[in-house]
Amino acid sequence: MRTNGPVTLGDLFIFYGLLKQGASGMPANIDLEAAGEFLGTCRFKGRLYNLGGFPGIVDGDTLCHGVRYRLDDASLIEALDAFEDVLPDDPDTSLYKRIKVSVLDDQAEPTGETAWIYWFNQSVEPYTEIPDGNWPLDAGKTRK
Repeated sequence: MRTNGPVTLGDLFIFYGLLKQGASGMPANIDLEAAGEFLGTCRFKGRLYNLGGFPGIVDGDTLCHGVRYRLDDASLIEALDAFEDVLPDDPDTSLYKRIKVSVLDDQAEPTGETAWIYWFNQSVEPYTEIPDGNWPLDAGKTRK
């Protein structure tokens, strides 16, 4: 599993919470529409938690819901990492880490693609798991 590695133009991301297209809580300083393209829905494996107004994914086998996104402007990665509290010089205290995962289609079949995803990097206690693995578009709030 590659963590917080270099991102190149054309890399795929999976967004599952506040960065999903149309989600409430999308940060105003991140213009995903101008810096890439949303490519539709997807699935991935993990366990989704409500962390008090924003979601977090940890290791697991639940089929979670996300949106595929292709990054066309690498300068956006700093803003994305900052929004997700990725601390490259102190990965143990980062709120999230950016890792590569396998992309599944809506029927949970492998697409053959991998994508970056922001993985929660702290304890999920006492937070509540979201059993269906789907963060509602209207559930978020701006974290920053």
